[in-house]
Amino acid sequence: MLWDQYFYNVAIEVAKNSKCLSRKIGAVLVKDKSIIGTGYNGPPRGIPDCTKRWESDSFLISCVSKRIYETDVDLNFADFNKSICPRKSLGYKSGEGVELCVAGHAERNALINSARNGICTKDAKLYLTCEIPCTPCLIEIINAGIEEIVVTDDILYDKLSQYLFKFSNLKKRLYNKEVKYAK
Repeated sequence: MLWDQYFYNVAIEVAKNSKCLSRKIGAVLVKDKSIIGTGYNGPPRGIPDCTKRWESDSFLISCVSKRIYETDVDLNFADFNKSICPRKSLGYKSGEGVELCVAGHAERNALINSARNGICTKDAKLYLTCEIPCTPCLIEIINAGIEEIVVTDDILYDKLSQYLFKFSNLKKRLYNKEVKYAK
């Protein structure tokens, strides 16, 4: 099996651990063909996921009330589907209502998990089950010394991402899902 395919498959399995109700993303940090860290998107260690937050988070409940008032939506708290992301349930678009999200991103968590275990990430590769990371994650990836990211789509997050790639040494490569087994 080709290395890219192997590490991408591991990232897919890692993503299955995500407790995020919005997106299941996996990340695998690799150095010298060895996995040095993994991460998936979800809340920090010991923090309840969003299915439990609906029952206990007064901040979330107050945000629901405020959103209902602001949008003049004829709903009450009992009407919200608590098995989907609170931001989606409240009608926020991608990138909006982020103050409600307790999830860390997969790439960020892979870096943090490596650091927590004292593992150097300089010159590592990062395999992701998503497109190019958001700007804050991209900044952290660059600062962590990651050599290359391998992503599923070449879509840049925003103009700042373009700028970061232009002036950094970070390489990006598109994972080819059509990779064939070596003979």
